[in-house]
Amino acid sequence: MRVSWLADQYALRALRTRVFIEEQKVPPSLEWDDLVDAQCWHVLARDADGQPIGCGRLLPDGVIGRMAVLPQARGRGVGAALLEALLQAARERGHRVVTLSAQVHALGFYAKAG
Repeated sequence: MRVSWLADQYALRALRTRVFIEEQKVPPSLEWDDLVDAQCWHVLARDADGQPIGCGRLLPDGVIGRMAVLPQARGRGVGAALLEALLQAARERGHRVVTLSAQVHALGFYAKAG
């Protein structure tokens, strides 16, 4: 589930483009920060056929963000699994506190996750 930006940026970009830029109308200039992406820990979820369905990242300072799940995969625990993987990565990196960068409409998901 943990992947590198260098090896998997095509899949990560495709997911984030579909969810943030196309679906949510986030301007590309706000979405892409390649210098930061290269320094992050990324997670990638795939379906049974190996197709990417969700992603997220952990910044070096302990901020979790850029979590995206394709519409057809929502409601199946993909987001929760991604969040848990990012929290585990934060623990492994020694972060005692993590913060979240998320859109307001996703607050219910994160509140439910604790």
